[in-house]
Amino acid sequence: MTSVTTKLERSQPQSETAVQLFDNWFDPIETEVRARAREFIEELICGELDAVLARPRYGRCKMASSEERAGVAGHRHGSRKRSLIGTFGPIEIEVPRARLNTPDGKTTEWRSSALRAYQRRTLAADALIASTYLAGTNTRRVRRALAALFGGRVGKDTVSRVWRKVKSDWDAWNARSLAAEPIVRLILDGTVVRVRLDRKATSISLLVVIGVRADGQKVLLAIKSMGGESAEAWRSVLDDLITRGLRRPEFLIPAFAGTSGAPGLEKAIAPVWDGVPVQRCTVHKHRNLLAHAPERLHDEITADYNDMIYAAAREEIDARRKAFIRKWRLKHRAVADSLQEAGDRLFTFVRLPPTQWRSARTTNAIERLHEEFKRRIKTQTVLPSADTAAMLFWALLASGQINMRKVDGWQTLATTPIAQPIDLAA
Repeated sequence: MTSVTTKLERSQPQSETAVQLFDNWFDPIETEVRARAREFIEELICGELDAVLARPRYGRCKMASSEERAGVAGHRHGSRKRSLIGTFGPIEIEVPRARLNTPDGKTTEWRSSALRAYQRRTLAADALIASTYLAGTNTRRVRRALAALFGGRVGKDTVSRVWRKVKSDWDAWNARSLAAEPIVRLILDGTVVRVRLDRKATSISLLVVIGVRADGQKVLLAIKSMGGESAEAWRSVLDDLITRGLRRPEFLIPAFAGTSGAPGLEKAIAPVWDGVPVQRCTVHKHRNLLAHAPERLHDEITADYNDMIYAAAREEIDARRKAFIRKWRLKHRAVADSLQEAGDRLFTFVRLPPTQWRSARTTNAIERLHEEFKRRIKTQTVLPSADTAAMLFWALLASGQINMRKVDGWQTLATTPIAQPIDLAA
């Protein structure tokens, strides 16, 4: 059997390295822009030093109206080369140096405020690197993706350092006040991801809460990494939201999954927002029904269930629910018992105006986010840590890589749900 091996380009001798696809793509516009960028940056820094010393290079200092100097006393002493990477590519610049006199009779090295000490990249370049990472590639592939722009000077370690800069914004977001958020509806669900804990791949749960504002706009309120979806884990998330000022919602859509209806989330909600209308996700209940029947009955169950859930009027839903239970009690009782287990919470949406039914029946708003998130992390398989998983989920929304639109029927969100639940008589 013949095996084929490949080597990275850096391991090959320079004389044997073939010309790559973009190497001979000369662009006079880009070349001139980089040259002008170098000149502009050098002039910017020199102008900053001139303002500090109150005199240009080789110029005499001007005396102020008082006996003190207009600028800071000091002197220039040459320059040094600095490498800088920006959206204009990598360049070498000459940075002037100077020593400034201090009140205690000593001197200190002048530092530019425009170009920080040890800065090697502009903030725009860091944003570009982070955005490429968020677009669904891993840290190693970012170097290849941006090789034509940065000349291969951005490696996986650079990506990791840039990503760590996002943490300050992430911490501020987690501590922000929610008192001013006009939230009227909450959608809650969890998803499982694999992360590295103690050098081993481990499954954790990300608990996600989306809020719907009074104008219908969906907004991410919280995302926490937990060991599971227990009542204690969910209660911790809800208590944090309340502590930060979240007002009592008018409608709840939790993802009650599993044959027992996700008791963890249900138990966490009950003591916090007792009396708030709760809509059990109709998609999750559909999966529950199919789990109680053999595969040959799935198509028939699905047809009957959809006819009931997606009926156009409250009366039709009520009638088809009774017909569903009567039929499946005789044909396969476990299916009918599973539907009855959900109670009136499966049909809470009928208490809202019909224009809102589509958005209130399911937790699809969060499910779509979960799918998009997992598509983006597919190249990584296992994320570095639990904190990284939650922060990455948030950053996809905060950076605008994923956008959430208004809920269907947002024009009638101000309408109070009617108090009468659906008739559960079979």
